[in-house]
Amino acid sequence: MNMNDETSKDWLEQAHHVLDIEMAALAQQKDALGQDFVAAASMILNLKGKLVIIGMGKSGIIARKIAATFASTGTPAFFVHAAEAQHGDLGMITADDAVLALSHSGETDEVCGLLPTIKRLGAPIIAMTGGKTSTLAQHADFLLHIPVTEEACPMNLAPTASTTATLALGDALAVVVLKHRGIQPEDFARVHPAGSLGRRLMSVADVMHEGDKIPMVAMGASLSDAIYTMSSFRFGITGVGEQGKLEGCLTDGDLRRILQEGGQDGLQVDMQMPVSEVMHTKPYTIAANHLASEAVRFMEEKKITVLFVTDEQQKLVGIVHLHDLLQAGIA
Repeated sequence: MNMNDETSKDWLEQAHHVLDIEMAALAQQKDALGQDFVAAASMILNLKGKLVIIGMGKSGIIARKIAATFASTGTPAFFVHAAEAQHGDLGMITADDAVLALSHSGETDEVCGLLPTIKRLGAPIIAMTGGKTSTLAQHADFLLHIPVTEEACPMNLAPTASTTATLALGDALAVVVLKHRGIQPEDFARVHPAGSLGRRLMSVADVMHEGDKIPMVAMGASLSDAIYTMSSFRFGITGVGEQGKLEGCLTDGDLRRILQEGGQDGLQVDMQMPVSEVMHTKPYTIAANHLASEAVRFMEEKKITVLFVTDEQQKLVGIVHLHDLLQAGIA
């Protein structure tokens, strides 16, 4: 379909108008925040059980997203379809749980029909609704009001601005709880094992080689022993040390240099010399709890392909190669 300049301009103006309405809804939502929000966040933070989020229709779709956000940020949460809850799923809720109920009107039959049973169970109810005096609001222990009155729909019917505001309010609630729960990047990694987020949050410990897979020789080992170890492990490097402590390292680059310098002097390289005489005494290391992406950045900065991994006591616990990071999708 070919559109002239006038039609394109008209369509863009309509889109701008929609976004203006939705941004205004977010500004209204920001102004509407109050002590019930603080109290609801505190209750969720101290919850013994799970956060059960219910809704119907478009509100149900938003409820599902809010439940996913809470679950991925450290708060046990799940979505329950309001209609399904009336046919058995309500049995999932206990007195240790809390219910976050979404209904813009506050009068959705399927949602309101659950309220007496939830009350009998003793689970607190957080209402997200535009109806301040609605049935849902009256039954709620915490009222999070959605003050949106104008939808982006030209008939003011299709949930648009109101669902945007509800979703943003759910995000605000989840993030406030997240911040006070003290969630760290490694906690995110545990619940996002797949996909780009999991890869970005993967730690060095997730990709390193451990135990007998670490190339290592003793301080008194010969250069010949070090070369054999390097060839056996194919990292292009071997650590040198005693009793788990890394004292130095020898790389294939060092070996080439030693052989070249020996040849220039017209002398044979003494393959029985102690490796400690030619090793690097300050090997590059990284902690196991650092992000794997940090290891990549450090390797690029130092123009190396291998890092030894040490713990808080500087004991050798692993080794990581750039190829491992590439295979994990980090680099």
